[in-house]
Amino acid sequence: MSVLIGLVRHGSHDDLGTWLSGRTRDIALNAAGRDQTAALAQRLAGRGIAAIHTSPRRRTVETAAILGQGLGLAPVRADPWDEIDFGAWSGARFSDLDPDPAWQRWNAVRATAPTPGGETMAAVVARAVAHLDGLALQGGEPVLCVSHCDVIRGVIAHALGLTLDNILRFEIAPASISWVIAHGQGMAHVLTMNGSE
Repeated sequence: MSVLIGLVRHGSHDDLGTWLSGRTRDIALNAAGRDQTAALAQRLAGRGIAAIHTSPRRRTVETAAILGQGLGLAPVRADPWDEIDFGAWSGARFSDLDPDPAWQRWNAVRATAPTPGGETMAAVVARAVAHLDGLALQGGEPVLCVSHCDVIRGVIAHALGLTLDNILRFEIAPASISWVIAHGQGMAHVLTMNGSE
């Protein structure tokens, strides 16, 4: 069996580009993020979305709630879509991280570089892909999975057969949606990426 999945990045918030929010800065959407998400919900109306699964972070929960309100669905918490556990980096300013050789290595070779006491990129992708596999086994109508930029990048790289070292070569914007068809057993193919509907 297979299922159509919309991978939605949370809407904008005030940490973007300044702080590595991670799991410790549980920041809310800002006004722009709420507006972006409401507009996405309008564009998705009539697409037959059956469910919304969300990371437990505040920014994703709020995004999922706005989508749910627009689509008449109650979002479901799905921890496999949680933000990367960045360990000691979580909640740091990017300007403080940029000179750190370990941070530079993480961004150059995601396939093998560790985080300081957190997750590897491979572990992040494995948990998200396992969730996709479970959804594929159920089949049915499209599901939205609300998550975070690099989690979505990693899943797309996996589906395209790219090494995780390449995930910074494409953009996943706030409140964007990327459509994939999950077939189970780690198999998926990408229909669209970083789209608006």
